[in-house]
Amino acid sequence: MPDQVTNYKCPACGGPLHFDPESQKLKCDFCGSVFEPAEISEQYSEANAAAAAAGTQLSESNDVMQWSKEEAAHMRAYSCPSCGAQLICDDNTAATSCPYCGNPTVVPAQFDGALRPDYIIPFKLKKEEAVNKLKSFYKGKPLLPRAFSENNHIEEIKGVYVPFWLYDGAAATDLSYHGTRVHTHTTRDEIITTTEHFQIERKGTVRFKMVPADASSKMPDELMDAIEPFDYHDLVPFDMSYLPGYLADKYDVSSEEDAKRADTRMKNSAIAEISATVSGYTSVMPETEHVHIVPERVHYAFLPVWMLSTKWKDEIHIFAMNGQTGKFIGDLPVDYGRFWLWFFIITAFLAAILYIMLFVVMG
Repeated sequence: MPDQVTNYKCPACGGPLHFDPESQKLKCDFCGSVFEPAEISEQYSEANAAAAAAGTQLSESNDVMQWSKEEAAHMRAYSCPSCGAQLICDDNTAATSCPYCGNPTVVPAQFDGALRPDYIIPFKLKKEEAVNKLKSFYKGKPLLPRAFSENNHIEEIKGVYVPFWLYDGAAATDLSYHGTRVHTHTTRDEIITTTEHFQIERKGTVRFKMVPADASSKMPDELMDAIEPFDYHDLVPFDMSYLPGYLADKYDVSSEEDAKRADTRMKNSAIAEISATVSGYTSVMPETEHVHIVPERVHYAFLPVWMLSTKWKDEIHIFAMNGQTGKFIGDLPVDYGRFWLWFFIITAFLAAILYIMLFVVMG
């Protein structure tokens, strides 16, 4: 029976291949040889096709049966083609690595038919750059515990191709506002203020291309939103040869479920864009906002993300970095001793300023 997973090996020495962000090529860690993704993709096309045809099967092994029936229903067991070790993954795993021999492993069945992404943005930044970004992220944070930044150790860092839905669509808008213009002129005896009132109407259509929404329930939506935008100029047709050395899961949130998030983003962006055309008024107040989203094409893509986690006082803090642009976001602990010290210093300073102002006024 064909293997259900594929290890990408160096044609020169048989060592494991990893996709290298710096060279944008597949690189062997043993002999240093580099290969174009298209070259390796062609070489492994038959093996990937056979693995995809073999499909995924539930494992009958004792390893899987150690979990409950509910958990085991979502587990898959594969045999590593390099060392024969058993790989236990969940049913969404599309790319991982063997914990025994370290070989990057791809599960072609997860990209068969409709599961195959349309596009991928290859990693542009390496692991070392993610670590340096984390260290820079600590700087200039006065409420960060000093011991955290000085002694903190990264618990885990992993490069992940996160599944995203990219939505094309249009927002048909019908908006109305109440605007005012205030004029003031002075006579010899008085100041006269005149207020004009206007009913403002705006109608139009705003078009959108590739509005992103992550399609993995494992990834916090707020983190994925915060590391946007991705530069779509780097989108290339999906190829499994970009995956070795990274983790990847197929989507487990459908495009229909994610469409609500995308529609909300389109609606808010359309309102903001149309509202920006209302100018020349002293004040503007929205009255009615009717926005109809017209869905068009949906694309499926893998986008690169570095995920980092650190532990501090038994709490896990998660950080994410855009693997293409380097945009970084995360959750930092707070030194509440410093917080209250700064609070009392600022409060005392403001109280002193207020006292001086009152003294000057009454004096």
